[in-house]
Amino acid sequence: MRKIIVLSFITLDGVMQAPGGPEEDTSGGFKYGGWSAPYEDEVGGKLVQKELKQSVDYLLGRKTFEIWEDYWPKHTGIWPGINDGMKYVMSKTRKKSDWKNTLFIESLEDIKKLKNSEGSDIQVWGSSTLIQLLFKNDLVDELRLKIYPLTLGTGKKLFDNGTIAAAFTLIDSSVTPSGVVFANYKRAGKVKTGTIGS
Repeated sequence: MRKIIVLSFITLDGVMQAPGGPEEDTSGGFKYGGWSAPYEDEVGGKLVQKELKQSVDYLLGRKTFEIWEDYWPKHTGIWPGINDGMKYVMSKTRKKSDWKNTLFIESLEDIKKLKNSEGSDIQVWGSSTLIQLLFKNDLVDELRLKIYPLTLGTGKKLFDNGTIAAAFTLIDSSVTPSGVVFANYKRAGKVKTGTIGS
């Protein structure tokens, strides 16, 4: 069985939309694209590079894939393995791409089959709608969050409609000089409750 790992750049209020640049995703009239840029520093850059060098496959929503498809094949110096990893794209409208190692899938059942197959871990970047489907169906094994010290009050959120109750365990964390918290969590069963102090 393969692990599905969600990687996300988020604000304190959970917004994940367009961290990389003003034109990345303006849907819904979003005007804060590129909100992560002012917090770049050497420590954060090294942590991200470590993730980019992992040998993995990718599960992406169509909109994220189309942003990537136009950009990453021309920027392999930044992300050397992005062309080699298999890109599984959830879409009911797209069927093919010229970007090598791309396969389009259509359903939750396709994702479950993928997860239960043999192979590399599967990373999910961006893809807010797809992530909601994964949370709703308890298919997220790990979260790798980069939490930025700002709130936006609007935009697509990591945790939104349909997230189930689930417990996670912190397995690694770092804080950059600019105040970004890198926090990695793994799925840890059901939510437990109790009374404080008893």
